[in-house]
Amino acid sequence: MPANPDHAILPSATPLLERSFALADEAATHAFGERFAQAIESVREAAQLAPQANGNTAFHGLQVQLIGDLGAGKTTLVRATLRGLGHTGRVRSPTYTLVEPYALERPAGELALYHFDLYRFTDPAEWADAGFREYFDSGAVCLVEWPQRAGSLLGVPDLVFSLDLDSENDGRVLVARAYSESGKACLERC
Repeated sequence: MPANPDHAILPSATPLLERSFALADEAATHAFGERFAQAIESVREAAQLAPQANGNTAFHGLQVQLIGDLGAGKTTLVRATLRGLGHTGRVRSPTYTLVEPYALERPAGELALYHFDLYRFTDPAEWADAGFREYFDSGAVCLVEWPQRAGSLLGVPDLVFSLDLDSENDGRVLVARAYSESGKACLERC
């Protein structure tokens, strides 16, 4: 475990695309979440319309790591994304349950989304012991708060969203980095 388990561990891979977004207030975070939800849908639809060389048209899912201090807006962004994907029920923080599952009916078919919060982990082995790998290999969208608590066990994500307070404007700054083609396609649409 790193000396400071809250220190962000960015993938060693080079990002394919990096963009910054000023989120002046909660409304701006909600607007970004809506755009991100639309981007996910667009990438899913494109995967269905453009078969790969092996004939596979399945959406392979996304791993999105959300990094930021307590109160940075990670859960707010997840809630906004879920709302953008049509979820109308309550969105609970998975701080104590570790994962909250969502099955979302979408025009391109049902979308499984899992919201993880690894804040309570004290050792990366806890992630492995929890048996979460199957969620990440299921074609779902996995939104992971506090991914650094799993060390390098999560592997290279499709996207990393780093949220920081904007000291000049009382808002937040979101730095988004894409590490896969599907992550890049989503980020280009945001």
